[in-house]
Amino acid sequence: MAEEIRNAGKVPTFFSKQVLEAKRFYLEAHGDASKPLAVVCGGCEHCDDVYEISRRDFPLWCIEFVARGTGELRLGHETVALRPGRVFTYGPGIPHVITSDAHDPLVKYFVSCTGSEAKRLLERHGLKPGTAVQVASPEMILRIFDDLVTNGAGGSRFAPLICVALVELLVLKIAESTLAHEVSQTPAFATYQTCREFIREHYLQFKTLEKIAAACHVDEAYLCRLFKRFDSQSPYQYLMQLKMGVAARRLHYDGKLVKEVAYELGFSDPFHFSRAFKNVFGLSPTTFRKLR
Repeated sequence: MAEEIRNAGKVPTFFSKQVLEAKRFYLEAHGDASKPLAVVCGGCEHCDDVYEISRRDFPLWCIEFVARGTGELRLGHETVALRPGRVFTYGPGIPHVITSDAHDPLVKYFVSCTGSEAKRLLERHGLKPGTAVQVASPEMILRIFDDLVTNGAGGSRFAPLICVALVELLVLKIAESTLAHEVSQTPAFATYQTCREFIREHYLQFKTLEKIAAACHVDEAYLCRLFKRFDSQSPYQYLMQLKMGVAARRLHYDGKLVKEVAYELGFSDPFHFSRAFKNVFGLSPTTFRKLR
């Protein structure tokens, strides 16, 4: 179920169809390379469980940001794990393969630019095309991307100029927030990764953060602080995202009733299940079944 938000011209052929939902815009189908910096397109994509993009080349300078989920990136000769807060860049002459984890699909933002200054802007701030970094403040980067998508899709005659300004702000904020390699090696980050992986592997067995924290041998408040520092969502939101992903598949492919899926996932109250489902997908499980 993909939503396209368009402004003018023909949809770029490189927009992926391997998405469950997408909010995307394009300002210029081919861009204007004569300008110092021009935003061509951008958006947010909820990847499906078979998402894989493999390109030997790409005509534009692109920044991508992982908001949720996990996956793998092959960028040139380097392989990088994709997780929330990861930013990577590519462009002409840089082969790349982006793969989403089927059990924890990616939700990622992107913006593609052209112009004589586009590459130099990235290089000046440590984002040379072919680079992958981790940011320490993913929520801040997420807000800028949301503003970018909203303004790009808004249809205003000022949209191209606003988007250029937001891309410049985005690059500066990514540079400011880049998580140093030393930080990624700290015990706190290692604990966060261990806890997140535990939730991903055992989410069907647990209902509360208290029990998850106990199983991970950490304090519940500390677990929340770790996610606040290194993730774009709370541990409970992550738990619900994984559970509702299973719920969506069972409602869609197995044709089960809402109350059946609710009980299978450990919800004693179908109304609580419906609220959790709507918080993740933006629509009730009943509506989801009808749309599917």
